[in-house]
Amino acid sequence: MNKVTLNIDGKEVEAEEGKTILEAARVVGIHIPTLCYNEKLAPYGACRFCTVEVTKNGRSKLVVSCVYQVEDGLVVKTATPKVIKTRKMILELMLGSAPALKELAKEYGIEKPRFKSEVTQCILCGQCVRYCAEVKGANALTFVGRGVNRRVAFVNEVVSKGVCMDCRQCYGVCPTGKIPRETDGAYFGGNLVSDVLAKSKHK
Repeated sequence: MNKVTLNIDGKEVEAEEGKTILEAARVVGIHIPTLCYNEKLAPYGACRFCTVEVTKNGRSKLVVSCVYQVEDGLVVKTATPKVIKTRKMILELMLGSAPALKELAKEYGIEKPRFKSEVTQCILCGQCVRYCAEVKGANALTFVGRGVNRRVAFVNEVVSKGVCMDCRQCYGVCPTGKIPRETDGAYFGGNLVSDVLAKSKHK
């Protein structure tokens, strides 16, 4: 496979075509923070927390590093004022519903979020939904609702068949701990998820 040369934070990096900026940076030990990224899953770019600034042909722009592919001659900066401002805004928006990110917020100097919403712990990164579909092939989790009402929920018809009882691997990929904290007491399809899981154990 052909290789390209780009510059990340002043360091020349050689990477294979088709690789993303995030992948290229990780190979050489350059840290770009992520929330929705999981190397076992297809790139998703939902949270946009891995935003970086790229310059090509004298023009700069912000891109999502987990989905933006490397290019020859590309100049990447991972912590410019624009990048930091963007990440802080993303964190503040997420903190309104997911206080579990407070340690990361401290790193970015956020003491109190400006935005508030219903506390669900979920940042809609989709890792649990994608892991269940792409890795397990079970499709026991899905997104429901739109906009501010968008949520992750168990699919009652799938859970009731018992596919989740001996798995629960989605718990391990959730960056905020939303699933083990909340879904055991969540309602879906008119039933408590914990009740559905308990019933499926005896089938």
